[in-house]
Amino acid sequence: MSRTATPATSAATVLALGAWLKNCACLCQGGQVQWTPVHGDLSDPQACAALRASALALIRQARASGGPPLAALAHDLHPDFYSSQLAQELAAELGLPAVAVQHHRAHIGAVMAAHDLDEPVLGLALDGFGLGSDGAAWGGELLWLEGAQWQRLGHLVPLALPGGDQAARQPWRMAASALHACGLGARIGAHWGERVGASRAATVQQMLARGLHCPPSSSAGRWFDAAAAALGLCLEQTDEAQAAVALEQAAARALERDAPLPELPLPGLLASPQIHAITQPAASASDTAAVARTHFATAATTLAPAAAPQVLDLRPLWLALHEAAAPLRPKCIADATLPTAPAPSNAAQDAQDTLAAAFHLRLADGLADWVLAAARAHQTHSVALAGGCFYNRILRQRLHARLSAAGQRVYLQTAQGCGDAGLALGQAWVAAQELAATTATPTSTLQETTPCV
Repeated sequence: MSRTATPATSAATVLALGAWLKNCACLCQGGQVQWTPVHGDLSDPQACAALRASALALIRQARASGGPPLAALAHDLHPDFYSSQLAQELAAELGLPAVAVQHHRAHIGAVMAAHDLDEPVLGLALDGFGLGSDGAAWGGELLWLEGAQWQRLGHLVPLALPGGDQAARQPWRMAASALHACGLGARIGAHWGERVGASRAATVQQMLARGLHCPPSSSAGRWFDAAAAALGLCLEQTDEAQAAVALEQAAARALERDAPLPELPLPGLLASPQIHAITQPAASASDTAAVARTHFATAATTLAPAAAPQVLDLRPLWLALHEAAAPLRPKCIADATLPTAPAPSNAAQDAQDTLAAAFHLRLADGLADWVLAAARAHQTHSVALAGGCFYNRILRQRLHARLSAAGQRVYLQTAQGCGDAGLALGQAWVAAQELAATTATPTSTLQETTPCV
């Protein structure tokens, strides 16, 4: 186990049990953070057993240290995670509160703890999944945090997940979902049938049309999947973030050779949190992107009311990418499994690479504009970036440069990485803030409540 100093967590002693993926727990006591080894994903029984053993060892250590006694256990908001259930079990045995912390709030809290930030902070959390406080799947979140207070200022436009978790394993489903979100769902069968099989494509088209087993998600990771599939880079992934990595590698090739990039539309804010699809029929595939840009430009002229979460709309960017990539995508028919796509020609790969690079840069610029507008509205000068999507170097560096040039102080969590392996620190930080608020205001509770400013 490793120990680091983190003054921001010194207010109370908290044991935090982390999340589902790359699970790692930590004990925050007396301004010190004691980390366990990374246990791995909690779908593995051995990882669950290792987490339990580590948690019990940290409880014994907290008791024997002579430092401030353990005040609470913190865990993810998702009730089905083993880490959440273990925290509640141990808290009940110890007679202590178990504090449920929303996943993306914990991501930003980890950055605040790592940098000892006690000021208002805007947090941009981009990853694959985290249960939201509204019960939906989150993953592209703009948050405001100050101490125990927090607010969800906005999120990426949601995509349906046809087949639920299966959509995360098959990026072509996310591309089909993006087509549906753009009002072009009728194209799914014809477009994807020749690539993944007619019956599979038709099934997903019907699922999306009827809303059957298609939960919505604001996840940035799923948008990366949809972009990778649109370019034909990855239709099915066997490794975590395989599609996103392929997309970043393609973009890096174009940027390294300083290739001229195509012009893609910039994401903009929807006029209201209500999600509208394109209703105008396009005369042909070639002019669909132009129709989309006109539609979305109109929708993005007015900002959402301050009380409602703002929605950053990636549909015009994705649709332009999809249409520009149409001549580059290989056509292949699959039976039971998806085939390995034939290698593109050098010219086709170069075109794929430049589109991937343009997608990255326009996405980063749209995110930067979104964050800077929120910074002006809330008079904040610090931005925390967190979540697994920030392992993407192109996105991270472009966004960091844009925000820093505008006078924002930009922070990332570095010791444990920006993903879920460092989440426990944020859980502990949030729990400590809520304990302090409860002590200061007796009427407060440790339960997660509606975020407020």
